[in-house]
Amino acid sequence: MAALDYIKSMAGVERLPSLGSFVSTLNSFGIWRTPAMALPQIKSLQECVDYAKVVEPFIPQLYQLPHQIWQSFGSLDALRQVYVTTNPLVSGFAVSLVVGLLALIVSEINRNYSQIDRLWSIVPNLYVVHIALWARVAGLPHSRVDLIAVCTTLWSIRLTYNYWRRGGYKVGSEDYRWMIVKGQLNSVVWFIFNVTFISFFQSILLYLFSCVPAYVILLSSQFETGIQPVDLVFAGVEILLVLSEWVSDGQQWAFQTAKYKYRDTGKLTPGYTAVELERGFATRGLWAYSRHPNFFAEQSFWFMLYQWSCFATNTPYSWVGIGAVLLVLLFQGSTNLTESITSSKYPEYKAYQEHVGMFIPKTLTPYTTPGPKIIRSSELVKRTEQKQKHKRKSG
Repeated sequence: MAALDYIKSMAGVERLPSLGSFVSTLNSFGIWRTPAMALPQIKSLQECVDYAKVVEPFIPQLYQLPHQIWQSFGSLDALRQVYVTTNPLVSGFAVSLVVGLLALIVSEINRNYSQIDRLWSIVPNLYVVHIALWARVAGLPHSRVDLIAVCTTLWSIRLTYNYWRRGGYKVGSEDYRWMIVKGQLNSVVWFIFNVTFISFFQSILLYLFSCVPAYVILLSSQFETGIQPVDLVFAGVEILLVLSEWVSDGQQWAFQTAKYKYRDTGKLTPGYTAVELERGFATRGLWAYSRHPNFFAEQSFWFMLYQWSCFATNTPYSWVGIGAVLLVLLFQGSTNLTESITSSKYPEYKAYQEHVGMFIPKTLTPYTTPGPKIIRSSELVKRTEQKQKHKRKSG
């Protein structure tokens, strides 16, 4: 007590502030923060999805973060402290803004608008890994988010490989649909579209459907610290969806490879007929039941992660699903654009659309090709000439 009286007399005050208010003041300036302060104080599983408790109190950290990083730049220990004392949802959102800005700058410099496309298979997994890493560094239970990170890493490896083999990472490669959309807009409207949708909306969307559910599951781990049997069920479903994407993309790749080989050389790949290759689009395997089985699995993967967060927090639905819903809407729009292009190229595609669902199968009966059509004489002559040229070259 004598020491406190001495401090009061030296400070010229009658009453010292409480320790809680003192720490709160320091925290508001980012001077003193602990990992515990970077997470909300919640009392039940349901509170894990209470936006007013798990998000709103930490929004000011977003404004403080640039200054803190600047102050800590040059010191790994200081940067680590900033990382661990910043709410992981906030730091993840900050990264999404930076990614959007960089994508915008690079796309405008290179006039190539597939920058987010190149990151699509990588960034969502990094957000989940970020949540798992943050939990470890902060000394919090992390086994459940580790399990999620395993699932998203498998998803990322598969999709990145598929994008790579299709030439997505080649210099100058770009999604052909961007040029079609660009051709329908003037330069000013296109720039606004690039800023708002292509760069920032898509970047934030990647964050919403991956980082947010993982964050909520991290919060729920305060009540159920270990992996529960139902977590293994969700993980199993996620892995099956990744396997489904791998199979459907593999079937599409095999068909397209055979199609272009036939067009270039006139040679048939074993297992394929001239009729189906000349049709122009795949209708075998999973493609006999869904026009886009890979897209269906892709949307389902992230919707299942949202459902995982609902089960973990004992809530039937929550705002956490906004990312999954927006992803479905995005796929709906982009797939409609893709199909309008495809149907204009291949006459039989309209019949295929009538019998096969876009994502969800209409029936358990696989698609069967309509009766064989007579090949136009001009096409037959062209095929014959191509085959003869190929024989002369090989001879």
